Amino acid sequence: MPLDNLIAHHDRYRPNRLALVHGETRLTYTEFHRAINRLANALAANGIEKGDKVATVLPNCVELITLYWAIVRIGAVIVPISPLLQAKGLVGLLGDSDARMVFLTDKAMQDLIRHVDELSEIPPDNFIETGATGDSPYRSYSQLLADHPDTDPPSPGLDETDLFNIVYSSGTTGTPKGIMHTHQVRTHYATHFAAAFRMTPESVELHAGSIVFNGAFVTLMPCFYLGGTYVLEKAFDADEFIRCIEREQATHIMLVPAQIVAILESPHCSYERLKSLEMVLSLGAPLHQTHKERLTQLLPQRFYELYGLTEGFVTVLDRDDYARKPKSVGCPLPLSQMRIVDNEGNEVAPGTVGEITGRGPHLMPGYYKRPNLTEQALRDGWLHSGDLGYVDDDGFLYLVDRKKDLIISGGVNVYPRDIEEVAVQHPDVVEVAVFGLDDEKWGETPVVAVVLREDCERGTEEALRDWINANVAAKFQRVSRVIVVASFPRNVAGKVLKNELVELANAD
Repeated sequence: MPLDNLIAHHDRYRPNRLALVHGETRLTYTEFHRAINRLANALAANGIEKGDKVATVLPNCVELITLYWAIVRIGAVIVPISPLLQAKGLVGLLGDSDARMVFLTDKAMQDLIRHVDELSEIPPDNFIETGATGDSPYRSYSQLLADHPDTDPPSPGLDETDLFNIVYSSGTTGTPKGIMHTHQVRTHYATHFAAAFRMTPESVELHAGSIVFNGAFVTLMPCFYLGGTYVLEKAFDADEFIRCIEREQATHIMLVPAQIVAILESPHCSYERLKSLEMVLSLGAPLHQTHKERLTQLLPQRFYELYGLTEGFVTVLDRDDYARKPKSVGCPLPLSQMRIVDNEGNEVAPGTVGEITGRGPHLMPGYYKRPNLTEQALRDGWLHSGDLGYVDDDGFLYLVDRKKDLIISGGVNVYPRDIEEVAVQHPDVVEVAVFGLDDEKWGETPVVAVVLREDCERGTEEALRDWINANVAAKFQRVSRVIVVASFPRNVAGKVLKNELVELANAD
């Protein structure tokens, strides 16, 4: 079934259950449903119909999460876009998505104004600002809502094949691609992840990452499917996040590795403050083994790890499998399949590194208006990830690296993650990223970027390099340089932008 009536269901059967917490705002399912209806009726009165694309360029806020469900309520399609995007990139995505209306902050609108003529398909009244000042020529969010009822809008007549959203890739490997998800795909997110993470209607999900990131839907969908409580922070701050866990008695959290590291490094981190947690899910990038061990010592039987692509294939390492498969990223969810294949597409034996491919009910129907790229990614129903890995004899997946990150040094394949797992064990190192630089002799040579602990005695880059080279498993893994940085450049999904580190290294 489509998801347009999901919040209405909880309004009817769990009206007084706390649905949403954001700052001082605390909404029951009845209150949340009325806010959704009012916004949905406002959208419909302004010409938004089933199948129309509505873009959001907003930080985490009540307006954004209300928009998600209001857009769906009338059968329109959500296009969440990062508010960190520059005006030129924003224009490109609004045009590519065929957006008919866009919600954005007044600051983003000011940046966009000089490009408005390039967006002639969006009527002037359909640029909606949150927090708009009185002298703005564009409509404010409150003006859009004015005088619209909070009663149920007419049914849009959806079915499971209708689009729920278009989520754009980060663009770290080229032009961002619009990844389509149907109501059926998002329903599978809701039901399958609810089961995988042992969530219940009493669960309290706390989230502080940007909810325009597709990974946010991994816990957002099951929480609202079950009628749980969704606690949305404005942004991630490790100390405040810990306080919020304790205050709201959060049961489920989802974090990218950098956030997990920040929590572990916080002076406020303790079992007493975090004991309400039933799940700590890591996703978005590999979590180094050293950090996994620290986390599971602090919070036994809570750690889950998800490997996956927005395009729709995932594996999950269950909390009960961590002890026997600590270096694995788990196995496919029920109803999904995985194969490791060579360059010719042939399945390889356990223990052999190849490309990770998968298929199942979470798979996208394709990239929006990009049939050629869809054909490259989806071959005979299998999604080709571009990631390298292998399975053990029990079928559990072990990540090796992304194909694009592979370093070929002197004709030998060097996997950055193998070096990262060593470097992060140095007592002064908090985070690490390994990448290749061009080298006249070897073709490429590994380089390490590190973030150091604030209280450590600063050693020289040469000393760190020598320590790493003394501890790697093979001579060909030895690194040529170590670069110390204050923090890593990241995209909205929390992934390290290694291309920017390469530029930094080349500039030195």
